[in-house]
Amino acid sequence: MNLSFFDQFSSPYLLGIPLILPSLLLPALLFPSPGRRWINNRLSTIQLWITHLITKQLMTPLNKTGHKWALLLTSLILMLLSINLMGLLPYTFTPTTQLSMNMALAFPLWLATLLIGLRNQPSASLAHLLPEGTPTPLIPVLILIETTSLLIRPLALGVRLTANLTAGHLLIQLISTATITLLPMMPAISALTALVLLLLTILEVAVAMIQAYVFVLLLSLYLQENI
Repeated sequence: MNLSFFDQFSSPYLLGIPLILPSLLLPALLFPSPGRRWINNRLSTIQLWITHLITKQLMTPLNKTGHKWALLLTSLILMLLSINLMGLLPYTFTPTTQLSMNMALAFPLWLATLLIGLRNQPSASLAHLLPEGTPTPLIPVLILIETTSLLIRPLALGVRLTANLTAGHLLIQLISTATITLLPMMPAISALTALVLLLLTILEVAVAMIQAYVFVLLLSLYLQENI
């Protein structure tokens, strides 16, 4: 019984072919493509408004040099948003519950921001490892601590996204299982549990959006430190 709760996090296969790639591409197909008309429909207008709002929020803390990353960061947050929200639908697979995928997103982007800082301003980037005014006996210890905190950033990005989504999916499955089990025995308790499930689902929708935003926002802050 305990193992079945974690079956939802295993990548599905069809004829021996992993379906994680179609599950990544499907959300992108749902976005309407821009047309040549002067006046678009409501769905395209809402999409453009959301994209503009997200881009504005992400680019506000960055200077003009960091605006080159606008397309990459906006595309990343839209992909994470769509995957996280579609993963809340019944009988769907959420690729962002896989630590390997989240690390594959976090590590190269974090490394790119780090290499940009080392190339453009190596002195300022290395200065982050040692705060100003540090006593001489504490210099080796602080350099070690700051280096560890710098190297652990991509791991924190991936683990944060994976842990929050995995915990939410497990809670939804546990409460939904309890609701179905209690229905024939205690209908009143089952109705109360269903209400809790509804509230938890609303909370998980918010968590799915917030975690996608936090993931990309932290990347933009790492970029701001290095440009």
